[in-house]
Amino acid sequence: MPKIVLMPPQTDRSRKYHRTLSDRLPNYDIVLAETDEDALREIVDADAAYGVVPPEALAVAKQLRWIQSAQAGPSAGYYYPELIAHQAVVTNPRGVFNDHIAQHILMYVLALARGLPAYIDAQRAGQWDTDARTTPYLELSEAVALIVGVGGIGHETARLLNAFGTRVLGIDARWEQDTPDVERHEPSELDVVLPMADFVIVATPHTPETEGMWNSARFALMKPTACFINIGRGATTRLQDLDQALDAGQIAGCALDVYETEPLPEGHPLWAKPNVILTPHIAVKDAESVEHRRFDLFVDNANRFAAGEELRNIVDKANWF
Repeated sequence: MPKIVLMPPQTDRSRKYHRTLSDRLPNYDIVLAETDEDALREIVDADAAYGVVPPEALAVAKQLRWIQSAQAGPSAGYYYPELIAHQAVVTNPRGVFNDHIAQHILMYVLALARGLPAYIDAQRAGQWDTDARTTPYLELSEAVALIVGVGGIGHETARLLNAFGTRVLGIDARWEQDTPDVERHEPSELDVVLPMADFVIVATPHTPETEGMWNSARFALMKPTACFINIGRGATTRLQDLDQALDAGQIAGCALDVYETEPLPEGHPLWAKPNVILTPHIAVKDAESVEHRRFDLFVDNANRFAAGEELRNIVDKANWF
């Protein structure tokens, strides 16, 4: 009977899932490790693990062959050298939140296109100001959106933008699906197509190649009327450079759900910038359907693992996604 260890820390939700998993996967020995000490003891003879497997746990795991990450883009350090070199296959839950995050992106796009932040500022000040908007009105049917990172989230975002008549350009290092709604470009073309975009939408994971890729040099290439949106990972964007680009008028606005430092520090200049929308990494918060999909994907992969079949969402560990 194969053994899976659910790695700490645990929550009420994970404890509930443990009970449900035992019913859904009767051919497995499923162990809930409440503490790090529990994890070190239980992973010794485990075949699989769910969550974070730290170096000290990996070092004692004698037969570990599969790890299911709980996040599509886990925190820096998840893919450490020993794990990259290890025999264990890592899978992730990419795809379970495509629709939710794409809708969050569309909220940003519509708000920035219409100058909503300025009107909200006027509302809070109790002012009837028909001229509150300080940035150009962007007609979506005439606009160009550049999506950097066209996985499931980027693909769904392109589909929604196309409904408004927006032309969508895409940059991706690993085109994995049909993308009829996107004009495809390779990463080497980024700086060529960047000046064409009215919206730059970043949906890339944090990898060695993407860390800090959005910096002063890139913002200088953007249209002064363009808006920058980051929904992927905060480490891809240098916030000081973004703040300076806004001050210099190199770009017209931005919307962020992820940050180089989280929480965004109190007093950071971005908090008070006009035409800036900040949400605290909540694009899929409270989305019950996402948790159900994540759970179902894990169960499906567990059944595949037991049957010796190919797993879904295998990660290139060296590139972190």
